Amino acid sequence: MAKNKTSTARGLPTFDQFMNPLLNAMRDLGGSATVDEINEKCGELARLTDEQLEALHDPARGGRTEVEYRLAWTRTYLKEYGLLENSSRGIWALTKKGRELKSVDEALVKKFVRGQAKAIDIDMLLAEPVNEEALDSWKDIAIKAVLSLSPTAFERLVQRMLRESGFIQVEVTGRSGDGGIDGKGIMRLGGLMSFHVIFQCKRYRGSVGSDQIRDFRGAMVGRADKGLFVTAGAFTKEAIREATRDGAPAIDLVDGDQLVEKLKELSLGINTTIKQVEEVKIDTNWFQQV
Repeated sequence: MAKNKTSTARGLPTFDQFMNPLLNAMRDLGGSATVDEINEKCGELARLTDEQLEALHDPARGGRTEVEYRLAWTRTYLKEYGLLENSSRGIWALTKKGRELKSVDEALVKKFVRGQAKAIDIDMLLAEPVNEEALDSWKDIAIKAVLSLSPTAFERLVQRMLRESGFIQVEVTGRSGDGGIDGKGIMRLGGLMSFHVIFQCKRYRGSVGSDQIRDFRGAMVGRADKGLFVTAGAFTKEAIREATRDGAPAIDLVDGDQLVEKLKELSLGINTTIKQVEEVKIDTNWFQQV
């Protein structure tokens, strides 16, 4: 058995040799991805054969492949080095440091991680409690944090939120002159049905009008089953009516209030502690690293 494992795994990159391909894969995937998406993209970038991809790590213990096993260690090392973060829902994302580095010295990463006595929960240390007596509510603080993002970072935030909400194959594809389409993805329901969704992101405090909804609908016709319009601001009444107009494809709207509520639900930069009363913490540093 061991002999067979050795032969099938021959030529596979070691876990540290996977570090830079994995970082490149994360960039290609828009900065955040599921484990399956990461594994598939790494296999593609490393030009692995079907035999290499299907080789099991330990046939006696289940169906985990050798590639999956090695990439799990790669993710662990890159996380400890501060280049990746992951959520409880299995979504991995590049940190600010991870996006800024073009490549890493694998030997230095191994030396650093192995020299650490224990992992430090950096997010916990940086999270700042909200003063409940402050004039601004937690939603106001959260929206300010969202508005401080660049348009590109806001698109990454929406992409991450959709992935955490169950969307797959989420891509940011924003192009000028394309009706405001910023990205696309697939929403699966119960493992039986799927809907192709395109989305638009507007990072500003003002209100989105009906003309923007009409332009977006015109761009989505024939290209998706559903449309999703996300803004840090609000929608005019005319925009809301246009989004649900009879005889036209419906467009789902997410305003700033709904956006931060969803981020809170998913614990993306907004952490909640339930005591006698609900205590909400805004991690402003997390938003700066989107």
